[in-house]
Amino acid sequence: MTAQSEQALAAALALPPTERAALVDAILASFDFPARAEVDAMWAAEVDERLDAFERGELAAVPADEAFARIDRRQPR
Repeated sequence: MTAQSEQALAAALALPPTERAALVDAILASFDFPARAEVDAMWAAEVDERLDAFERGELAAVPADEAFARIDRRQPR
């Protein structure tokens, strides 16, 4: 890795987990992955199924800030 890459990695690792995940997603999206469309479609279907279950009262939820706080507490920085 170049010095610039190592510096970028160090900066990325200093971010909270949710920001690191968003960064990883943005970097991966910059590549041309033909299979990504299929994976994205599968995730969209999963989201629809979970939303439907939530609306039927079959799935509990917590506020997003609480969920992200839980994630942040689990991950060392």
